[in-house]
Amino acid sequence: MYTEYFGLREKPFSIAPDPEYLYMSARHREALAHLIYGMQTAGGFVLLTGEVGTGKTTVCRCLLEQIPEDAEIAFVLNPKVNAAELLETICDELRIPYPKQTASIKVFVDAINRFLLETHARGGKTVLIIDEAQNLSIDVLEQIRLLTNLETNKEKLLQVIMIGQPELRDMLKRQELRQLEQRVTARYHLQPLNSTEALAYIKHRLNIAGVDRPLFSRRALRKLYLLSGGVPRLINLLCDRALLGAYVTNQNSVGYKLVHTTAKEILATDTGTQVRLRTLMRMSAAILIVGALVVLSMVFLPPTNLDFKTSPAPVEQNPIADSVSLPAPDIAVELPKNAVGKDTPIWSPSLWDNATRSAAAQQLFLLWNMPYSTEETDIDTAANRVGLSNFERRGSLATLRELNRPAILTLQDDAGNTRYATLTGLNTTSALLTFGEHIVRIPAAELVKHWRGEFILLWQAPPEYSTPVYPGHQGEIIHWLERQLAIINQRQPSTTAQRSLGGTLLDELRQFQASKGLTPDGILGPVTLIHLNNVTSNTHPRLQPDPENQH
Repeated sequence: MYTEYFGLREKPFSIAPDPEYLYMSARHREALAHLIYGMQTAGGFVLLTGEVGTGKTTVCRCLLEQIPEDAEIAFVLNPKVNAAELLETICDELRIPYPKQTASIKVFVDAINRFLLETHARGGKTVLIIDEAQNLSIDVLEQIRLLTNLETNKEKLLQVIMIGQPELRDMLKRQELRQLEQRVTARYHLQPLNSTEALAYIKHRLNIAGVDRPLFSRRALRKLYLLSGGVPRLINLLCDRALLGAYVTNQNSVGYKLVHTTAKEILATDTGTQVRLRTLMRMSAAILIVGALVVLSMVFLPPTNLDFKTSPAPVEQNPIADSVSLPAPDIAVELPKNAVGKDTPIWSPSLWDNATRSAAAQQLFLLWNMPYSTEETDIDTAANRVGLSNFERRGSLATLRELNRPAILTLQDDAGNTRYATLTGLNTTSALLTFGEHIVRIPAAELVKHWRGEFILLWQAPPEYSTPVYPGHQGEIIHWLERQLAIINQRQPSTTAQRSLGGTLLDELRQFQASKGLTPDGILGPVTLIHLNNVTSNTHPRLQPDPENQH
């Protein structure tokens, strides 16, 4: 149909998982690295979660290429079965003989155990991969855990990879599944593509299909990203329908209006994506309205203090600052006065009982004066809902001191259970951690024993920022950066409109990065923005500089 019209050798946006069109974003590569690490450990469970259409199957296919050829693999695609049916499926996948017409769990388990021992004896590895694992029942999950009980002194004989939607993470937090949750050696939650990755994804698929010229206008691409939310499957669906629409109406490329029309057609015909697209379209409209209000305020309101956000609390004024800020809450939040005393044992059971991810997230959002519901399953989604972004990385205590933001830390108790706490204070010798409603002072050396290095913090980007800004970039964010660096360097902003990131402005940015111990690459990304905000703003929560004085 439209392939010949646009000079394509085939349809570039099919939702079928074609290896030739494989696009591995940084997020997909990071997910793959986590899974490979889990595969290289001494066995147990590896967990990959993500929203529908984010590319979990793509990552899994790449993982299969990393598994040795002599490995035995059982792939379960339909987990809506009972325990006996699952065991039968595993036997079928691994070609394990068993008496026909049997429904005995013991018969299946004995056969599988013999197979695991024989495979291990000849130096092989057995891997069980379960797709759509959120559909597994509690009984079936428990049966899978029991299969992994077979082990040598050094490793388990069965490696289990579970792939599922975000509900799978919530399932594993249930009390009756705590033993299985403790055996998860690696986990990763795959987020949708960001705007830069989404544009690269579209270009990649067009190039593979034989076209290297742009078939979508810039406005159309921005609209596609907003409507899809960065979900590859939705991007494919929208792009395919939009190209068809351009063909039918004899257009040489896809414009903004055509994308909008396409989305309405999909809403009317494709019930599987209606809710998602309606939500995203509402978000797009909200973003446009907020953007319009910001522009109007910049035109009609007098200049105010430059920052990522404003606060009802007094803010130190700077006569050089002259831009409009994003609305945000007062950050002057007092911590509860119930810090655990010096005589309370460190890592007491009462603390671990309150060390849930939900409780830690609630505390972090409280410090920003933002709501967080216990029903939230994804911190990134919750942050976006209130105009913030989350920053999730691995690092050290030195990293956290430099970023100077409260953060959720992923901890492990003495039994190996995954726990969470909110870091609210930090100096060179000790840290303040919040477990639910309890605050405890922990020696830094003791914290490191239980901390994996994983942390999540919140930040707020300026309205002009959407993706990392590289040298040579043009746009409103350059004017914003000019004003920020003018404040930092105590100079007047340039009267000549700065059109791109280069020259003196780029030099100043690199000098600022070097002064903060960052790589002076001249790239304006989240870390650099957080450091800029720390210097020019006093309206966001920071780590308490002296935990010893916080009782």
